[in-house]
Amino acid sequence: MAVQVNNQALRRPRIAVTLGDPSGVGPELIAKLLSNTKNHQRADILLLADDSEVQSAIRDAGGLHIPVTVESASAHGIQILDDGTAPNYTTVRGEVSRDAGARSLHQLRRALALVQAGQVDAILFAPLNKSSLKATGMTEEDELRWFAHQLRFTGKTSEINIAGALWTARVTSHIGVQDVAARITTENTLQAIELAHRLRWESGVESPRLGVCALNPHNGENGAFGRQEIDAIRPAVELARARGIDVVGPFPCDTIFLKREHFDIIVTMYHDQGQIAMKLLSFDGGVTVQGGLPIPVATPAHGTAFDIAGKNLASVTSTQNAFDIAVTMAERRILKDSLAADTDPTVESVPLKAPLKANATVVELLSGSCC
Repeated sequence: MAVQVNNQALRRPRIAVTLGDPSGVGPELIAKLLSNTKNHQRADILLLADDSEVQSAIRDAGGLHIPVTVESASAHGIQILDDGTAPNYTTVRGEVSRDAGARSLHQLRRALALVQAGQVDAILFAPLNKSSLKATGMTEEDELRWFAHQLRFTGKTSEINIAGALWTARVTSHIGVQDVAARITTENTLQAIELAHRLRWESGVESPRLGVCALNPHNGENGAFGRQEIDAIRPAVELARARGIDVVGPFPCDTIFLKREHFDIIVTMYHDQGQIAMKLLSFDGGVTVQGGLPIPVATPAHGTAFDIAGKNLASVTSTQNAFDIAVTMAERRILKDSLAADTDPTVESVPLKAPLKANATVVELLSGSCC
């Protein structure tokens, strides 16, 4: 049933989909995703691929039926945007190559062109291979920075990792551990908290509950193991609470995930601090959101799985979860825009509440240091 604002049904979200690295399991996964009729009933899907690639993907997925059309996407058909360029790339299944990376980026650039033309509301891409991307000349440290560079976006971004109902965000991401401490500032931490709050709201949680990790062992032991908790992280949490965000912390990172039921999203200080926990919780089914960009961009959290490419063995679970999240976030942005158009367009995208008092129960559960 369509959501309505002032008795008017909101339009369906429009999702651009790419096959990811053509040498990996991405094409097979997208074929399996798009064969599910429930998915094109939820959104208008624009598939950026040549027909030859789609037919190959269908064979890899066991001959599934995909209702493809060159007409506009609808609940009855997926629109294929075939630009006839597949023959320009020579790729080999299961192998890293410059052409595989170039093909991946070619379709992502086309997806971003649709974004800039206002023709799509979100992007879903199948797994990419970083070695192939580097071979084709990508200089950014990861896909998130590549997207930001392509869009000339300079605002705060954070890779968001998702395992079931739990999300994590990061203050720092793909940098060396030796560089992390210098980047843990009040400003950086506050920006990560605010972005995490907004994205979790866009994912459908009306009042997100946030927890924040410490950087140092035992929460810094009152400065004995470092002052980031005292000088940067706690002040950022207090500023965020003053702005109406339901956030508590910092808490020791070795215990916060044991109490994850108290949080909708946990803000970590560096890459593996959250990733180890998330992959233990849900290696199969995980999703990555390229958080902070002007449009929702989601992908499965796993890699290209060259060893099983073309064997119809790849599980579609993470890809399905990524699609669901992309659609939900697109729907929420459409809703937000509709509400803003009916009121004041200068209103904050996520309404904030009055300053909050700390949740004493959660603080007590998590404040103690251990081991």
